[in-house]
Amino acid sequence: MNVLGINALFHDSAAAVVVDGRVVAAAEEERFSRRKHAKRPLPWAAWELPELAARWCLERAGLQPRDLDAVTYSYDPALAAPAETLGLDDPWDHVRQMYARHAPGFIAAMLGIDASIVRYVPHHVAHAASATLAGPFADGDVLVLDGRGESSSHLAAHFDGAALTTHAVQRLPHSIGLLYEDATEHLGFLRSSDEYKVMALASYGTPRFAPQLKEVVGTDGAGGFFAEPFDWSDLVPRRRPDDPWDRDHADLASSVQRAVEEVCLELAHWLQARTGATRLVLAGGVALNCVANTRLLTEGPYDDLWVQPAAGDAGTALGGALHVAAEQDDVAPMSGADLGPAWTDDEIEQVLTTAAVVHERVDDVAAEAARVLADDGIVAWFQGRSEFGPRALGHRSLLASPASAANLERLNDVKGREQFRPVAPMVRLERAAEIFSRGPIPSPYMLFVHDVAPPWRDRIPAVVHVDGTARVQTIGDDEPLVARLLAVHEELTGLPVVVNTSLNTAGRPMVDSPRDALECFGSAPIDLLAIGSFVVRRARA
Repeated sequence: MNVLGINALFHDSAAAVVVDGRVVAAAEEERFSRRKHAKRPLPWAAWELPELAARWCLERAGLQPRDLDAVTYSYDPALAAPAETLGLDDPWDHVRQMYARHAPGFIAAMLGIDASIVRYVPHHVAHAASATLAGPFADGDVLVLDGRGESSSHLAAHFDGAALTTHAVQRLPHSIGLLYEDATEHLGFLRSSDEYKVMALASYGTPRFAPQLKEVVGTDGAGGFFAEPFDWSDLVPRRRPDDPWDRDHADLASSVQRAVEEVCLELAHWLQARTGATRLVLAGGVALNCVANTRLLTEGPYDDLWVQPAAGDAGTALGGALHVAAEQDDVAPMSGADLGPAWTDDEIEQVLTTAAVVHERVDDVAAEAARVLADDGIVAWFQGRSEFGPRALGHRSLLASPASAANLERLNDVKGREQFRPVAPMVRLERAAEIFSRGPIPSPYMLFVHDVAPPWRDRIPAVVHVDGTARVQTIGDDEPLVARLLAVHEELTGLPVVVNTSLNTAGRPMVDSPRDALECFGSAPIDLLAIGSFVVRRARA
């Protein structure tokens, strides 16, 4: 069975292809269109489909549109209700719903297929499938938390290996995701985009507003929660985007973060008490909150926890396709997050030659990059298939030495980011446990925070956040090229860790093609571009 999954209604538009139960390709539209999140989540943008991502996914799978047995759309308008009846302040939502009702026709026109093969998959069912069917567990519980689906913002369910049994949903307008988005906007950041900045800023504050938030945010004892509307300005004045942040802003971020963590923990305890399951998977945008994930792992009732790397709405393209594929085929877990485009050395060399860029083919690109890092240089690392989801996982990465605290400021300057934002460590799997604790090991997808062992904090200060934690990615034998880079770096410096952040600049999607990589390299003070078997060096003045 050939299934193309489409996510398009809100944001993070994406496509995925599943062939005979196997995930062949998945990609976000932003990587092709070069528009962050592909579009803003506005009702009148709902018609925009991930045409470029869908075209590439089909090409990767060797399929023509006529070969498709089904196309999924990860939203079912039959389950929706008018915004005003849900208590949502969204006067143009009827436009969004109109587009959703006509989505099969739009998709059919885009692909040149019969609209009858387009299938609606409920939004949170698609999220859940992205974690249960694509994840490593044969069975277990699933929590989905995000901004909104059709009429709800939360799903608590159990997966028995074949079917999903729902135990609770939370009807809108109550939404942990929308609560966090509101706080993001009040703190001067871009909602539905910059929520990770609030998580980072929270570490600089204390949750002194927690008592006030507890009155309006909490669980209901029946598997749901409440998130009542209130005026954030009663706690902290609204920050404008260009204003500096202060302790009040950090304390508000910390308080909101604490409230979200507590709700997630209480929901997990409620669900596990009903099912007795020992394993939990997470999806939905809230599942990208690494701090909350670690608290769920360490303080929650489950022995094992897995988070979908593309937990946001992009992942529903994958989940929708898997959900329909599972009706006919045995489906297999995703093999990794590297599900996007790749280029051969011949294709890369053609781009470099056309751009008239001085380049060199090297025998050991990992060792070449490691030497630049050991000399405190910055490396743009472009290798293999691009990642599906928001994290750079060693395929489209910006690398640096962790040994200098100044490299945090340096990288944030290179990327044009706020200085309170941390960068992450990549570490060899066999060395991880002596340096990082509390979070899971292995941790291949950078979705948890770990405590940095005190003896190591002065050795790798660039990756240690203000609270003594780091968002770790472990590297094992399944990533031989990055493992080679880390091994050589350790030989040269004694450090089995390097800094890894996404290969992009502020407000731009992660680079996806060789041309994107060259543009980023040319516009930022990066010392080396390691792309395929080639290196491009920054000319010395």
